[in-house]
Amino acid sequence: MSVCQAVRVSAFALGVISVVLLNLYAVVLVVLRSRVYGVPLYRPMLLNVALSSLPVLLAIVFGLGLIVLTPVFGAITERLSGAGAVFLWAYLLTATVVWLLLFPNSVYLITELNFSHRSEVTPVPLWYDIVQTLALTLSGIANAVLSLGVVQLVYIVMVDAAGGGIPAGSWVFAAVIIVLGAVGVYLGRDLRLNSWDARHPGSLLRKLRAHLGQRGKALEAFGFVLTHALLIGLLYVPLFTLAWSALGSTAG
Repeated sequence: MSVCQAVRVSAFALGVISVVLLNLYAVVLVVLRSRVYGVPLYRPMLLNVALSSLPVLLAIVFGLGLIVLTPVFGAITERLSGAGAVFLWAYLLTATVVWLLLFPNSVYLITELNFSHRSEVTPVPLWYDIVQTLALTLSGIANAVLSLGVVQLVYIVMVDAAGGGIPAGSWVFAAVIIVLGAVGVYLGRDLRLNSWDARHPGSLLRKLRAHLGQRGKALEAFGFVLTHALLIGLLYVPLFTLAWSALGSTAG
């Protein structure tokens, strides 16, 4: 491994470790809240952290799987002309769809800022709940940014590997994902739908149509998706650009 490659791997590993530590910190604060102040453990928060981490895990696993399987697909192509490319794109499409269905779970942690876990009479200081909930929300955003960053890099390598700066097509791809993620959060928060409800698209669409048909709901949904997507986008674009610049500098 060259020095530049080692620097890239180290930078990526540092990013992953930082996100993992932020998730662990959020979990520790949730558990300590119960132990220190003698209140019931709020298990939904722990479940949400686990679900929020899944897109990161899947993005990394699928990325590593692509590295491992690419030579296999190449060997298949040598035996059966074009077959390797078919298997490769089938793998990419399947991996992306599975990841996309779980991606909103990361962004969803923004909604924890409503403090629904906090009762009017509680021994837990407000400052503690603020830090705990903020750590939880930031861990979700970090998971979303990291997993999308990995997927966008795969997109660039496989689809739009032009020289120079970040390809415009990859930004369009990332923007679509961010908007779909915000839509997923809305469906989960207001319609109480989950990722696995995508197995029944007909029922999902009927529920959505009935919901948006109510007075004011369509405008509310638009505002929700727009504000959440802009928030993630404003955080994601500079972070991905900085990461890209860092990788580019090591390549030089």
